Amino acid sequence: MTVGATPGSEVVLETSRLLLRPWRVAEAVVQRELWTERDPRVPPHRRIDADGHPTVAELEESIRTNRLWSIGLLAVERKASRDVIGYCGLVDNERIAVGEPELAFELLRRVWRQGYATEASLAVLEWARSSGYERLWATVWDWNTASRRVLAKVEFAETDRKETDAVYGTTLFTTRRL
Repeated sequence: MTVGATPGSEVVLETSRLLLRPWRVAEAVVQRELWTERDPRVPPHRRIDADGHPTVAELEESIRTNRLWSIGLLAVERKASRDVIGYCGLVDNERIAVGEPELAFELLRRVWRQGYATEASLAVLEWARSSGYERLWATVWDWNTASRRVLAKVEFAETDRKETDAVYGTTLFTTRRL
């Protein structure tokens, strides 16, 4: 894995098959596809609403202005085909300890079960380690067995902490020392 970042520059992570880099406005269509593919058990604020929001235009604006998309959650691009297949990166989560960000990833369904989430997550873990973080967190729905498998592969351990929602299920809190 190669990290191409210096202070004030954009983060670019490279693995044998992937580039993880800031989003480009034209890739809002990929973000929209991620939104449309989400499991119906995901809470409504993370799915396309009845009025069709967020729209591609709204996601384009988010990429232009939102540090979360341009820095923290990196676009995952396959090097061979040059297509963006999702995101992986670090986010601050107010439910978790300050200074210990959360690993987050989401990939398009058509690329599931090919090892991309694991590969991207390992690159982000190395980036986090080289950035001085000592521990990361990840939250996952108890019913999301695929993401739980990825987290286990990259050595996150489930903690005793859980948050239960009567409608959407239980959020599990996992952690990993770097």
